[in-house]
Amino acid sequence: MKAVVSVLGKDQVGIVCRVTTLLAQHGFNILDISQTIVSSYFTMIVVVEHEDEDFALESVVKDYEALGESMGLDIRMQHEALFRRMHRI
Repeated sequence: MKAVVSVLGKDQVGIVCRVTTLLAQHGFNILDISQTIVSSYFTMIVVVEHEDEDFALESVVKDYEALGESMGLDIRMQHEALFRRMHRI
C-alpha cells in the first residue's frame, strides 16, 4: 500500500526527523522524498509504502494531526490513489 505525506509550515529544527521517525514506527518505507524552503516556509512531500496492503491509515493520520498541532505544521497523510485523484490537472 502506498501513501503520500505532505508537510507545510514555518521552518524549524527537527521536522524531517520527527516526520520520518513516525513513518518508521508504523512500518513505512520511504520511496521518494522532496523538500524545500521558500521564504522561511518548509514544504515536504514523502511517498511511502507499507508491506501490508490492508494497513489502516487512521492511526497514523491521528498521530500526524497531533504532531502537526504540536509543531505548528499542516501534516497530511493520504492513500496514493486519493492523492493522485485530488491533484490531477
